Amino acid sequence: MTKEVIKFDHVSKSFGDHQVIKDLSFTINAGEFITILGTSGCGKTTTLKMINGLLTASSGQVLVNGLDPQTTDLVALRRQIGYVVQQVGLFPHMTIADNLSITPKLMGWNQEQIKQRNLELLKLVDMDNGDYLNRYPRELSGGQQQRIGVARALAANPPIVLFDEPLGALDALTRLNLQEDLKKLHQQLNDHTFVLVTHDINEAFFLGQRVMIMDQGHIEQFADPQTIIDQPATPFVKALLQTEIDHQRIWRERHD
Repeated sequence: MTKEVIKFDHVSKSFGDHQVIKDLSFTINAGEFITILGTSGCGKTTTLKMINGLLTASSGQVLVNGLDPQTTDLVALRRQIGYVVQQVGLFPHMTIADNLSITPKLMGWNQEQIKQRNLELLKLVDMDNGDYLNRYPRELSGGQQQRIGVARALAANPPIVLFDEPLGALDALTRLNLQEDLKKLHQQLNDHTFVLVTHDINEAFFLGQRVMIMDQGHIEQFADPQTIIDQPATPFVKALLQTEIDHQRIWRERHD
């Protein structure tokens, strides 16, 4: 039976007089890899932040595993949710081992459990060399830091992991490699739900089993990539797809 883990029921969000999210309704099931695609300011990051209670809905209801972040112990809720951001957010004065250990320590794990989990995490993100644990973030490349950021989000094995444009600051080749790795990681952790925000259409369609396309605070289409390509639901979606086709055509013309 399909388990619903995230539900938005007629959710709106305003900052003062500015309405960012407009009557948003959708569900995400356990084990899905969902990508949220849209231009800057469309509301995709606001949507992500409402899932783990960093922002609260102005109206409507958000449910995460049946719990409303506005009426639930947020500390307990967030321990079920990993969070990865573009800036990585590793503590520079702490070793990689200490960065990975933050949540397990808060949860009362003993040193042996933490050590074993750190080694498992490095293996999960293809950095299974114990030497990394004693390094500091400044001693790693941008791609390696982002891998550690993903590992830290997975430290306590949360069933939901949120990604807010995690690859946006990386060079093109590193970004492509990490996209491949994220896809493999989700296949390994196939009972985990991944939700990733991006403005890159290729990234969204490559990673997402379903893609939520947003514009001006509402959903234009939420479907699997092939359905969106074959049956774009709105003029905005058609224009988005055409823009990508135009980009590829211009690139070919410049390189012919």
